[in-house]
Amino acid sequence: MGRLTTHVLDTSHGKPGAGIRVELWRVDGERRSLRDVQTNADGRCDKPLLEGEEFAAGEYELVFHAGDYFAAQGVDVPSPRFVDRVVLRFGIAQPSQHYHVPLLVSPWSFSTYRGS
Repeated sequence: MGRLTTHVLDTSHGKPGAGIRVELWRVDGERRSLRDVQTNADGRCDKPLLEGEEFAAGEYELVFHAGDYFAAQGVDVPSPRFVDRVVLRFGIAQPSQHYHVPLLVSPWSFSTYRGS
């Protein structure tokens, strides 16, 4: 059975992004909140964001509150922040598979990919 997972890597400090707020939204037609969690000490969520019957084909958004994380780390960033909330909109086409959506982030850049 498929599931959705994520994790955050702080590439500017070379460590997991611990304590980052992550929102999950379903965006088919209307935008509906599904989860609001924080990453653990390993930069991961304690359990899958979606699994079982809840994990369905469609469009989703992950919103990572990276700017708040870097501010809490004492990083001197300008106002407004260059990277603040990172919004990743993606599609689930095959809910029988594992979709892992990691975020690599610094105060100046971010990237993602479909992991396994």
